[in-house]
Formats: sequence, C-alpha cells, structure tokens
Amino acid sequence: MNYLAHSILSFTNGQLVGNMIADFIKNKERENFPLEIQEGIKLHRAIDTFTDSHPAVSEAKKIFSPLVRLYSGAFVDVAFDYFTAHLYIVEELKLHSAKVYKILWENEKWLPENYKKMLVRMEQDDWLTNYRENQGIKFSMQNVLNKATYLEKNIPIFEVFLNNKEQLQFYFDAFYPDLLSECEFIFKPK
Repeated sequence: MNYLAHSILSFTNGQLVGNMIADFIKNKERENFPLEIQEGIKLHRAIDTFTDSHPAVSEAKKIFSPLVRLYSGAFVDVAFDYFTAHLYIVEELKLHSAKVYKILWENEKWLPENYKKMLVRMEQDDWLTNYRENQGIKFSMQNVLNKATYLEKNIPIFEVFLNNKEQLQFYFDAFYPDLLSECEFIFKPK
C-alpha cells in the first residue's frame, strides 16, 4: 500500500508518524524513537508484509509485470491508493489529509530530513487527496518510474492502470477488508 492507506491504517498519532516515515529509516534506528512511533514503524512493515503475501495482490501484480517486472508491486500500491481514496467522499478525504499533514509537522523533530523534504511537496500538492483523481495516480506512477533505476521513463504504465481499472478494483475489493481486519486485530488499541 502507498501513503494514503498507511495513513488511514494508523490508529494513533504516534503510529501515524512511524507508519509514514518507516521507509526512510533503517530498522536498527527504530529504537531511537518513542514507543508509539516504533509501533507505527512495525505497523508499516506488517502492512507491507501482509500486502506482499496476499493472493489478490499477487494477481494484481500480473497486470503491471509485463512492463515493469519486479517493480509491479510499487504500481499496485499506487493503484490501490486510488481505490482506497474512493472509499471516502472528497470532503472526508481532504479533512483526513489536512489532519495527517498537521500531525506530521507537529512531530517534525522525529521526521528524517529526506522525509521532511518530501512532506513539503506532499502537502503542497496534497498527494493524499489527489490519489482520488486519475491525474494524481498518473503523477504518482510517473514518480515511481522516475525513481526506478532500471526502467525506461516513458513506459505507458498509467494507460495500463486505466485499461485495467475494473480488474484492479476487483483485486482491491478482495484484499482491503483482509488488510483492515489484520491491522485492527494486531495494532488497534484495545
């Protein structure tokens, strides 16, 4: 899952911070953070592990893999944030996004420098809300292409998303309730 799902699947402010920065810190650095942020880092990694092993995600990867091979999971993550965004009306999504940015900046002292730089762009362009729009997904997919070392930058990956949206929705619908249950069972405070 990508940034939106990670933010939605956080149950406390500390979990949110840890969940959002997890890809920017090394595992051995985890102990440098407060326990609640450490819990969010664990949550992020649990989400990634669960996602990577789910049969519906494996099927969804097959849609992208002919063009991007091992990077197919990254494109499924972005595509699934599109469907996650559509679980909410626009106003709810905007409120959620504003709350996420606010909590992250309130915890700025815990944010790695490279994450802070990205967060400025994320908030400025409101990535979390814009996952709901085709153009937001196109931007995110191009961003993945631009960062990928071994992929051409002009692969028509967005067109693959558009042409397979219905099938991707089917896989998302088979996957997301399982992920939500898993996260609530393990990480939601009792």
